[in-house]
Amino acid sequence: MSAASHVATETQKRAQAFAHLDEAKLGWFHLRAVVVAGVGFFADAYDIFVISQALPMIYQVYYGPQYISGSYPVGMAGINNNATIPKTPQNTKVDFTGKYPNGANMDAWLKASTNWGNFVGQLGFGYLGDKLGRKKMYGVELIIMIVCTIGSALVAPMANGLSILVLLSIWRFFLGIGIGGDYPMSATITSEFANVRYRGMMLSAVFAMQGVGIMVGGLVYIITLSAMHDRIYNDYTQLDIVWRVALGCGIIPAIGAVYFRLTIPETPRFTVDVIGDTDKANSDVEKVLALNKVQSVSSSWNQEEVATAKVAVKQGDFWAYFSQWKNFKVLLGCAYCWFALDVAWYGLSLNQSTVLNLIQFNGPAKVTAPGVTGSIAPPYNVADLFYNIAVGNLIIAFAGTVPGYWFCVALVEKFGRLPIQYFGFAVITVCLIILAAMWNTISQQQTNFLIVFTIAQFFFQFGPNTTTFIIPGEVFPTRFRSTGHGISAAMGKVGAIVGVQAVGPNFAGNNIPTVLYIFAGVMASGFFATYLLPEPKGKTLEELSNEDEVIIA
Repeated sequence: MSAASHVATETQKRAQAFAHLDEAKLGWFHLRAVVVAGVGFFADAYDIFVISQALPMIYQVYYGPQYISGSYPVGMAGINNNATIPKTPQNTKVDFTGKYPNGANMDAWLKASTNWGNFVGQLGFGYLGDKLGRKKMYGVELIIMIVCTIGSALVAPMANGLSILVLLSIWRFFLGIGIGGDYPMSATITSEFANVRYRGMMLSAVFAMQGVGIMVGGLVYIITLSAMHDRIYNDYTQLDIVWRVALGCGIIPAIGAVYFRLTIPETPRFTVDVIGDTDKANSDVEKVLALNKVQSVSSSWNQEEVATAKVAVKQGDFWAYFSQWKNFKVLLGCAYCWFALDVAWYGLSLNQSTVLNLIQFNGPAKVTAPGVTGSIAPPYNVADLFYNIAVGNLIIAFAGTVPGYWFCVALVEKFGRLPIQYFGFAVITVCLIILAAMWNTISQQQTNFLIVFTIAQFFFQFGPNTTTFIIPGEVFPTRFRSTGHGISAAMGKVGAIVGVQAVGPNFAGNNIPTVLYIFAGVMASGFFATYLLPEPKGKTLEELSNEDEVIIA
């Protein structure tokens, strides 16, 4: 057989294998892939966002005695106390950001430390997923998450050394590496096993578990605070148990998924396009199609046969490939849109105290007192305060965040990725401009504020927060798919770091309208950057990457 006919034969085998995957009916193996990847994303979101409620409790327990002093004045409205009431960590929320040296920046670092780890994990696992294979790396990120979640939950200050905040931030950084690794691995594996018709829906369903993780995190706080209410009411230091329980619960979904991730097969696309074994890929496709009919999400197989290079394929010419504008603009579009999205999404999500104040779920309303200029926050037991905050966070999650994810799952194949992303960026931009321009009035109107804020939250999820995850899993060639997704996601986390650390500390007082205008401008830039991207709906992964001639000898 001549070299040309050999290449043609092997190329035909490749095309047949991929066609069977692309045209397969939605089945049980697809469901298994979504569940295994989705459970990991549930844990990712839980671990990322649970910290925003944990930090105030840590500040209260470890810094309340140091920074809370003085007393409440006589004759406070509604309380009518005849004597001053001493301020204690039991009845007063500590002003950590105002009293701790560089407190606002320390608070921002603690919230962003996981994002710094995400950045490292997304780049590292993205590269290794293409270099070593999807199977070899899948599950390793969950093991990292399990170890670091335990470390975070059990962290304690050193008697003569680092504070609890520094040690917690270190654990959270390494936790972030595991979480970051999950993004390119789950997206790539789900995309490469999916059929064309439901690929966007499958990727959306994986990412939608982020919303469930955020919601469950809020429920864990409410349940724990309710169960321990009487103990906390009498001893504020019991809050030390609450935040540790909340952080520790993050290992439950991770432990549940780690076995299935370690046993998931290598994707046939990687087997052909990177290793160069068309026969093994065809065999694996047949097993996938067979398992699609087995009514169990736990069905698996052990790949006893190891794929070996039987044909020569294009190798990792990353720089040569992306030096072409037609390819680089796609990477640029994916990376910048994710960056723009995360500036506002994380900037708002991890700094929700302002929102909680406006919807009156951040403690009691301020009161007046004789001889006191303006109004002051009255004494309020921290058991009720933190329960109140937990309920407020859950309301925000239910209001727009969770529904938005699942609307995207239902409609992404009907409308396509780009229309949803364009419309999402546009609506969020308008909402943020409205909030910024009308801040002095709308911040006093609870109902109007909630309407605008909920619409923005809904279109974050039924919009760019979901589509920026989907598109990078579809538009790059197999040998760069994990790396491309990792780079895009990492740029998103750069945006998150900017939103939380650079902009977040200014998200208070008279600076709020300015911050909202900045967020609106960044969202608008994401709208225009979407123009750089192709529409993946209805196209095979090979059509999107223009990689039909992979086998070269």
